[in-house]
Amino acid sequence: MLLPLGAALLMLAACGSEPPPLEGAAIGGDFTLVDQTGKTVRAADFKGRYRTLYFGYTFCPDVCPLDVQILMQGYHAFAKAHPDLAPKVAPLFVSIDPARDTPAVVGQFAAHFGKELTGLTGTEAEIAAIAKSYGVYYKKGEGTGPNSYLMDHSRAAYLMGPDGQPIALLPIDKDAAAVAAELAKWVH
Repeated sequence: MLLPLGAALLMLAACGSEPPPLEGAAIGGDFTLVDQTGKTVRAADFKGRYRTLYFGYTFCPDVCPLDVQILMQGYHAFAKAHPDLAPKVAPLFVSIDPARDTPAVVGQFAAHFGKELTGLTGTEAEIAAIAKSYGVYYKKGEGTGPNSYLMDHSRAAYLMGPDGQPIALLPIDKDAAAVAAELAKWVH
């Protein structure tokens, strides 16, 4: 049996709607942290906006700055191509090293990548709670002194929806163009 052309096109269009890769994943949740100005920030403060979250630390000698650079270059490319949608996205950097990453320190770090990036830190318990809710691994490494240590941690940049639901992992392991394309795919 042949379908009318309109019905066939509707069926094809329905097949093309891809669900978000992280749809239904148990990732994310409420949090209470402090931003670079010292203001208490909660997950609810971002309700209605998409969020990108990267977990790292400001004293990282290599991976974190590179990942955040790619993330924010991708965000800026997306913002240039979609100036109407860019304000709907809140890029967030979450420190996994609260002992050294004070609000001022995360603020200085975030400022290197653009005024849109919000640096967040908190107490050890607050960081442990948000890391657990996002499935982030981190561990303080051995050092030669109290402030000379590295942090082991997982590498991921999450895209969360306006209601806090997980959407996708942003491809920071590729390049800024891939990040911009992924943002354009999901941010509406």
